[in-house]
Amino acid sequence: MADNPGAVRCECGAAAGPLGVCVDYYHAILSEEQADPVMYRWHAPVVCAYLLQHPYRGHEKYLDGQFRQLQLLLDKGLDALLRAAAHQIARNRHGSRAGYDMEPLAAYEPLPPGGPPRDFRATFSGLPVRDGSFVADGHAAYGQHIEAVVRATVESWLSMES
Repeated sequence: MADNPGAVRCECGAAAGPLGVCVDYYHAILSEEQADPVMYRWHAPVVCAYLLQHPYRGHEKYLDGQFRQLQLLLDKGLDALLRAAAHQIARNRHGSRAGYDMEPLAAYEPLPPGGPPRDFRATFSGLPVRDGSFVADGHAAYGQHIEAVVRATVESWLSMES
């Protein structure tokens, strides 16, 4: 990390934070959530938001579904997203069909073409971390921070339609 973190920028346009650029925050979150089941509940939104803010790190064919999952989260909450994920896992275990069941996500906007957006109002490198933890202020605060990143991600992508 450089001596002047503000001078370092992430590929999503965000300034580096104390831990570095967004990928450094992303890896730190993934590591911390492995030992914290309450924090881990936010795993899917973390992954989806990160990949939509840094789409070259993911696979293009999954971005639309990830975008729709974030919209489901904002519309109906984390429990609804977790139920949709549990439905998909159960469906795949029973071998009923190959592929992803898009029905629970059909009501949401598809990923707009022409992305990714140039910047986001909230990013991973802007997440608060204290004493090496993203949940030092509690799980509710962590969820609010992740939801702010999710909201900024969806808003930035939707603004591309204008």
